[in-house]
Amino acid sequence: MTSTTNFSLSPLYIILDPSVCPERPLVEVLTVAAEAGAVLFQYRNKTASMKEAYVEALALRQAAAKAGVLFIVNDRCDLALAVDADGVHLGQGDLPLDLARKVMGPNKLIGISTHNPDQVRAASAGKPDYLGFGPIFPPGSKRDHDPVVGLEGLRAIRAVTSLPIFAIGGIQIGQVGDVMEAGADGIAVISAILKAADIREAVRTFLSRMPTPASPAS
Repeated sequence: MTSTTNFSLSPLYIILDPSVCPERPLVEVLTVAAEAGAVLFQYRNKTASMKEAYVEALALRQAAAKAGVLFIVNDRCDLALAVDADGVHLGQGDLPLDLARKVMGPNKLIGISTHNPDQVRAASAGKPDYLGFGPIFPPGSKRDHDPVVGLEGLRAIRAVTSLPIFAIGGIQIGQVGDVMEAGADGIAVISAILKAADIREAVRTFLSRMPTPASPAS
């Protein structure tokens, strides 16, 4: 498997979406979360123009580099390359994995969102670096989300792939144990961090309930 040098699977994956908590600067969120121990971040903005997204993503990329954490861009390979992100996260409607790999090169991380066993099988065949799977619970950041899969859905697809799986979708701190027990290698969070009263404390609490990082499957 190709991946960024020294990449290890962090169990906490923070997705930075400006629509979730507009009054909170994303650079500040990344910086505080990184100080608290988070090392994996994704920038997601579904509505910005390319120019607006570039300005936001570049500032986050620079903050991530300063903090020594990994920075992934959602959906867009061109934006990921423009800011020299560590990788790209693809949705089901984005560039196919093989083409994304050609665009991104061999040393960038590529993840894929999946929502059912067929998508997990198809994505795994292309050997991305990790999979996102969900929504496990109703998301707090999306109204037009895919059908909720629940913990049962997560358990069912664990046997389908050996790739690292990040569970996503409405996961709160109190549910971490159940989600990890159901087969997730990590948890992707949005609202639970961006809307937290104390971001630093929320990150530390999430991490305290997760196993230590492991190397991804090869």
